[in-house]
Amino acid sequence: MAGQGESSVLMTKHRNRLEDPKRQSQKRRGRPPKIRAGEVYGRAENWRDILDQVWDRLWPLLSNARSEEEVTKAFQDGARPYDQNFVPGLSALTLQVLQEPTLPKRREPLQHFLADSLAGVEVVTPRRSRDICAQERAKRKCAHHILRYEFYIECSCGYRGRSKDHACAKCGAKILFPVSIGSFMS
Repeated sequence: MAGQGESSVLMTKHRNRLEDPKRQSQKRRGRPPKIRAGEVYGRAENWRDILDQVWDRLWPLLSNARSEEEVTKAFQDGARPYDQNFVPGLSALTLQVLQEPTLPKRREPLQHFLADSLAGVEVVTPRRSRDICAQERAKRKCAHHILRYEFYIECSCGYRGRSKDHACAKCGAKILFPVSIGSFMS
């Protein structure tokens, strides 16, 4: 009889532990992230702007760099006001990214690739850093947007009510929008 009482106590403790919503909200499934995605995304966006500003001076020097010291010198000479963001801490990572076989050739994709790859600041791999940036951009792109909006209309066919897809629900006559919002406001 004593063994049966112990097992019911164990079952009660186990059941209470599973039903506790406070514990479930604290612990997420999967591996805990090493770095916040928003942090990586924000750094990548900032560095995209910086690289765009200094690219004409930086790229000729950076494309010829074959060692960490040369990468550091390239950033110091070519990206003077912003070089502290990248060197000396990211020289090895920059060299690694520049040697990747998937490195783009054109200017803008190359800047974006470099900024997104370096944004993980050696906490995550360059590939994972690019994936995080892509996920955050996709998340922000579809965050909140209007899927459909309607107007209350009176149509020449006699229909009075809501329009459907910017047209009369009865006859299908389209609502004509002004070319610019400015003409609507004046």
